Amino acid sequence: MSTLQRFFKDTIIYGIAAVLPRAINILLTKLHTGTLKADKYADNTWYFVFAAYFIAFLTFGLETAFFRFFSKEKEKGKIVSTAFIALLISITTFVVILLAFNTTIATWLGFDNPTHLKILTLVTAFDTLVVIPYAYLRVTNRPIKFAFYKISNILIYAFFNGFFLWFVPYALKNNISLPNIITNSYRTTPTVVYIFIANFIASFVTFLMLLPSMLKFKFDFDKKMLRKMLVYGLPIMVGSLAYVTNENLDKLLLGDMIGKEQMGIYAACYKLGVFMTLYIMAFRLGAEPFFFNHADKANAKETYAKILTWFTIIGALFMLIVIVYINLFASILLGKPEYYEALAIVPIILLANLFLGIYNNLSVWYKLTDKTKYGMYFSIFGAALTIIFNIIFIPKIGFMASAWATLIAYSGMTFISYFYGKKYYKVPYNVSKVFLYIIISVGLSYLSYYHFKENYIVSTLFIIVFLTFIVINEKNELKTILSK
Repeated sequence: MSTLQRFFKDTIIYGIAAVLPRAINILLTKLHTGTLKADKYADNTWYFVFAAYFIAFLTFGLETAFFRFFSKEKEKGKIVSTAFIALLISITTFVVILLAFNTTIATWLGFDNPTHLKILTLVTAFDTLVVIPYAYLRVTNRPIKFAFYKISNILIYAFFNGFFLWFVPYALKNNISLPNIITNSYRTTPTVVYIFIANFIASFVTFLMLLPSMLKFKFDFDKKMLRKMLVYGLPIMVGSLAYVTNENLDKLLLGDMIGKEQMGIYAACYKLGVFMTLYIMAFRLGAEPFFFNHADKANAKETYAKILTWFTIIGALFMLIVIVYINLFASILLGKPEYYEALAIVPIILLANLFLGIYNNLSVWYKLTDKTKYGMYFSIFGAALTIIFNIIFIPKIGFMASAWATLIAYSGMTFISYFYGKKYYKVPYNVSKVFLYIIISVGLSYLSYYHFKENYIVSTLFIIVFLTFIVINEKNELKTILSK
């Protein structure tokens, strides 16, 4: 099996574990938008924005550091236990502080209801504590177990979303008997809270399932090893916080500057861009361990270059497909027509996320050379662009400013990383081919969206044309990949 074949196989296995849960989560969007008004959907978005910030901060970049040091150090168990204990200490401190000062912090962060923050605190704790168990399954190549836990988590979450948002209202309307605790609380508790409760149940059960995998290790805490891991990981943590800012600050600013209803509409349509995010996530789960494990091979740089080319080809194809059938996806996932107002952001968000995926590919140079501070610098640069562009242009062009800010930030980070990477770890990327596929996909997407929208015959022909171009242009590489 060739290196590329092995890489694609790993990516597909881990990708299923990542994509299926996120796909189910996307399908839940229609349940949420159908149940909640736009301003209440904004509360749901607000909750998950802060969840992303908390987890990025509390993990200290230890997931990537774990991959790096697990592949280098002989005492594997010490790496596992040190990282897990470090997260356990940080989480315990976090929970004590946020629960002790819940009302004050909730007001400061802008939560309408302190209960939302209480639930979020506990969910964040359990979600952070499973970071190392999941990383251990990936680094030891146990995709079946990894997939089982990931899919179990989302199925539990989906089940309780369906129970609280569909079955309970149905039962109350049709006089079906329910336990008093559910009946009484449902009449006084905001509906959005039940989404958070479903999230808590899923996170708690997943933590219990994964805990035995950590308990089998001797709890051996190595301060020197933790110091090394933090030196490597803290810049990644800062970069992760900047990434969360790029992804989510627009929603917070929209809520403050033009109202929660507009923010809720934007956030719902933004989820259509998640199709690209799913692809990026599938790629990253397979790529990150692969990049570290393959670094000592003679042809490593050539392999990384081919991977970037194929990532771009498939990503450009995904972008075109989503844009061609955007109204169909919107009708399936969004439900209410009031959310269609922001559909114009989707093509921009898809392209922005494609650049983010390319940036993730390029990040191999600073991760392998232990120059993770550059990743931090690039992410801060992107976050600064996001903040400045949003603040200046949201009052002028509304939520479209947030979409353009995301594209500008991610494309800017991509170009800077590429030029710095040539200096420290030069990879022979085929830049002209990468941009050729992006330009063709963007051109066909533009024609489909602005001139042939809902003309599925013509737009589908665009997809066929693009696929034909790929096959003709990459026929030799395709033969190699598909030969076995």
